[in-house]
Parts: sequence; C-alpha cells; structure tokens
Amino acid sequence: MATQTIEVLIEGGKATAAPPLGPALGPLGVNIGQIVGDINKKTSSFAGMQVPVKVIVDTDTKKHEIEIGTPPASGLLKKEAGIEKGAANPKKDKVADVLIEQIIKIAKMKETSLLGKTLKEKVKEIVGTCNSMGILVEGKPAVETIKDINAGKFDKEIREEKIELTAEEKKKLEAERERLKAEMEKRRTELEAKAKEIISSMAGQERGLIKAKLKEAEIPDEMIKELLPVEGAAPAAAAGAEGAAAGAEKAEAAPKAEAKPAKEDKKK
Repeated sequence: MATQTIEVLIEGGKATAAPPLGPALGPLGVNIGQIVGDINKKTSSFAGMQVPVKVIVDTDTKKHEIEIGTPPASGLLKKEAGIEKGAANPKKDKVADVLIEQIIKIAKMKETSLLGKTLKEKVKEIVGTCNSMGILVEGKPAVETIKDINAGKFDKEIREEKIELTAEEKKKLEAERERLKAEMEKRRTELEAKAKEIISSMAGQERGLIKAKLKEAEIPDEMIKELLPVEGAAPAAAAGAEGAAAGAEKAEAAPKAEAKPAKEDKKK
C-alpha cells in the first residue's frame, strides 16, 4: 500500500481548503471537503490554538486517515487560564490561577508526549510549565503546589481523574484573574515611574551605567528597552537631519547653476 502523509498546523476547528492544506491535498485526488470537515470535527475542542495534523492518504484507493496531535502545554494552559500570554517576569508577576482539575485535564490531553510514567508525574510536569508562565495553581506558586502534590494533597482528584469545574469555581477563577491583572497593571505603573526617575537622575551618563542601575532596581528588560534610548540613535537622527538639510541646499543651488549659462548666451 503506497501512502503519502501531509503534515500541517491548523487552527482548531478552522481548517479550510486554502493553503497550506488544500494545495497539498489537491494533487492526491482526494475529497478535500470531506477531509477538511473531518479535521474540524476532530479539532473543535482546540478552538483558538494551532494544532498539528497528519493526513495519511492511500494513493491507490484515495482513502485517508487523520491523526491529530495536541498543542504545546503552554497553549493549553493559556486556554484553560483564559489568558493570551504568560508573564514576562514569571518570578514577580502572576497572570492567572488554575485548579488541579484543569492541570489533570491538560496532563491527560498531553499524556502520550509527557515523560512521566504515572498521571501524578505528568500532572507535576504541567504544573512545572505553569511556573515558567507566571500561572498560580490552587492559589499558590507552582513550586509550592508541587510540594502539595508530593505530599498527597491531590491524590483523590488525580486518582479519579477529575477534570470538570463547577460554575462557581469558574466564576472565582475569573474574579481572581481580574484581580491579578489589576495588580500587574499597578506594579507596572510603579516600575515605570521608578525607571523614569532613575533615567532622569542619571541624564548625561553612559547608557551602560543607567541600564545597570535599572537592573539593580529590578526593572524588567522589556521596560528598559522601551524607556532607555539606544546609544547612537540621537546622533543618527541628527545626521539624517543634516543630510536632508544639505540635500535641500543643493536643490536650491541647482537652478542658479543652470541660469548662469542662459545669461552668457544673451551676451553673445
């Protein structure tokens, strides 16, 4: 049996006959509409996420099989936590809180690609990913939750593979997410004010010294890049302005040079 495999990344539930899928399937003579429909059914639970998809086609019979991978653990966590991205500074900032049921759900979705032998070990792997994203687990930093898991605090939930949340739990998580968001915005405002004060007080000093002082004050790198001008930017701008001025002078001088010969012709 001769087969050909097409591998693509598709947004969950939104496969179409457009690139990259359609052009890859076209030469194989298969029913593209049917394949697109099958993929969308299988990936509907991953709405908003990029999903790895394999379409295996028997080139003789034109029959096909579809294998659906899972998005990265970070993508699944963002969906469960209701956030667009993790924290830029996960040690200081926390962007959301999730419950153990949500961690178990992701661990089960990713179980074939995780290293742990037991569900409990796989759960700890997902909690570890929360740590690098600034996501709390059960209201605690991820490293503290791992200690609780090791102590057996969530053995019952893991053993029963509990993955559903009540409406009340979801409501509480939403409120906590909004609280953390407001807290992060307040912290950013405070850091920005501190950074501007440092930059102002060190005006005229070398950029490297100012940057070192900002780092010492625990100003995030992203904010430093945003607020601290890059060395050479001002001179470059000035040079550009001077070049533009010189160009304007040349443009004004050009008509005068052309007018001179005209006067000479008149004398002749």
